[in-house]
Amino acid sequence: MTSSRVVRVALTETRNAYPDMPADLAQLDGKLESLRAANVAHHIELMRAAKAQGAAIIGFGELFTGPYFALGKNPLWFALAEDAARGPTVTELSAAAKELSMIVVAPIYERDPSGQRFNTAVVIDEHGVVLGKYRKTHLPCGENEQGSFDEPFYYDPSDGENGSGPANVSKNPFFPVFQTSLGRVGVAICYDRHFEGVMYSLAHEGAELVFAPAVTFGEKSQRMWHLEFQVDAARHGLFIAGSNRRGSEPPWTQPYFGESHVAGPNGVLPNLSSHDRLILADADLAELTRPDPSGWNLPRDVRYAIYSKRG
Repeated sequence: MTSSRVVRVALTETRNAYPDMPADLAQLDGKLESLRAANVAHHIELMRAAKAQGAAIIGFGELFTGPYFALGKNPLWFALAEDAARGPTVTELSAAAKELSMIVVAPIYERDPSGQRFNTAVVIDEHGVVLGKYRKTHLPCGENEQGSFDEPFYYDPSDGENGSGPANVSKNPFFPVFQTSLGRVGVAICYDRHFEGVMYSLAHEGAELVFAPAVTFGEKSQRMWHLEFQVDAARHGLFIAGSNRRGSEPPWTQPYFGESHVAGPNGVLPNLSSHDRLILADADLAELTRPDPSGWNLPRDVRYAIYSKRG
């Protein structure tokens, strides 16, 4: 009999839930706590819906506590950043994770004690314990046919001091991997997914399931969204769960294409969700240790040394 380690994975595919977004963003001054609270409440309801459908672990979208504000430069949003260990969002999610007995990957806007800000995913276990965090390593700044983005204005790239606590099993300071009760979990946030070596690094450090929260748009991004995860999952022996926003957020008109999904070594997994804002998939982590149905044995046959040669 073939053994299995099936984990029901949930992803959110939503947008800013704050109902009172003004046309003039200056009117949000002093109201960011209400905006944050509305989005956290919305996501805890999605946690409940995912739990009702059997999910054991859930990944929220990038910077889920607010709208995607990096479409322009506005220092108003600096005040949305919060502590990744004791801030209100992590406190509320820790309580929800314990109540629902769910593991949560929660990407927030972090302000650390030094005053620096980061785009950070916090991993919380089913007992409400913070296992550690991952800070986004690659920050985009540019524009495409739909809009522009300037993330370095808002936060710093990873400083290589990501994994905190004994749950991090990775020796790579930029790419922590967290031992959970379900398996080993890594995170790569949005732009990270494009860079050679990111998924390799996570797999090399033992990750079995990688969450890839994103806020992404544009024709090339949408096309690559369906290619990169499948190739990396097959090449590195991973399950990759990509979450993107869907719809547009006032007062901006930028649309996000959604299309969240979970890819494994043998293709995209079926979406089992009956909820419009959730993706659910059953990832059998035991698949990662079975013989590849193609007959390939990539870990055995790879020749890393030749890739660093120069003519």
